[in-house]
Amino acid sequence: MSDIDQTSAILIFGASGGIGSSLARRLRKEGNRLALVARDPARLNALAEELGAFAVTADTRDSAAVANAFTKSRDELGPLNGVAHCVGSLLLKPAHIITDEAWRDLIQTNLTSSFFVLREAVKHMRNSGGSLVFTSSAAALRGMINHEAIAAAKAGIIGMALAAAASYARSGIRVNCVAPGLTDTPLTTSITQNEAAMKASTALHPLGRIGTPNDVASAIAWLLNPEQSWVTGQVLGVDGGLANVQPRLTLAS
Repeated sequence: MSDIDQTSAILIFGASGGIGSSLARRLRKEGNRLALVARDPARLNALAEELGAFAVTADTRDSAAVANAFTKSRDELGPLNGVAHCVGSLLLKPAHIITDEAWRDLIQTNLTSSFFVLREAVKHMRNSGGSLVFTSSAAALRGMINHEAIAAAKAGIIGMALAAAASYARSGIRVNCVAPGLTDTPLTTSITQNEAAMKASTALHPLGRIGTPNDVASAIAWLLNPEQSWVTGQVLGVDGGLANVQPRLTLAS
């Protein structure tokens, strides 16, 4: 048996996004066997070909598609050791102007898809154990202007993950979250490509910069690693201090 056959089999949802693709490259470099799931077949297949990974095109808002992705990935890789949910969207508007349609899409993309992944993951891992990592946000932990909708969705993910960590601990399933601050991905270009918005956002992060996809991917990879076998029910802030640390204020002279 080759060395790669002895490493972890990991399923990544949202693999073609900024964080998901960074995570996939990191895990593959470490020798792990990967199944990658995303909605965009062109981007997904290009990444899978680059990494020599298995790919399944699926919309994680569709429970049947999620179940099918798990079945195909298990058939290809064998028992799964880890699952990462890197699917998300962004909606930065005050509550009073958010439409019903925008709210439903936000919840389905972030929270509902997380639940579908959790439900299938524990079905597949209850006899063997493993690690699940979900992507929340620092906005779920700190009140921020115009973040009502996304904060609600991401806080729901945290609540779900903590309850699941309790429910499935005896099955050897670890469930954790990462909670990033603003991260430079295609999803956040409306902020990162706006000079004023970028300056204001950077100032909110005490470490003086926004995050990179690799900042978040490295934390997810750490939580997925079997060496962290005593870590469950945690929300790991990868946010430059945004949620818990007061940035230095510049006072007018």
